[in-house]
Amino acid sequence: MLFKVEMDVNVPQNIDPNEFEATKAKEKKYAEELQKSGKWRHLWRIVGQYKNISIFDVENSEELHNILMALPLYPYMTVRVEALCRHPSSIHEDDR
Repeated sequence: MLFKVEMDVNVPQNIDPNEFEATKAKEKKYAEELQKSGKWRHLWRIVGQYKNISIFDVENSEELHNILMALPLYPYMTVRVEALCRHPSSIHEDDR
């Protein structure tokens, strides 16, 4: 199943900068692993914001839920999820 996920990161003002940098490094490693596995198909930044729009390709909504909850930055995020399905006019065979 494909899902569009919007993630807004809201950094607390009182967070220790070193702790936050360590959390971001863990986030990057996890995101790279998910991209290499094909679960996190696309990842785009939104210009001028600490926000991204991503496409996930997972078995079901529970798998996506578990992936998102495991993101190291998840406690600082506002997340919006939309399920996607193939458009009948699409010419791409891999956009299930």
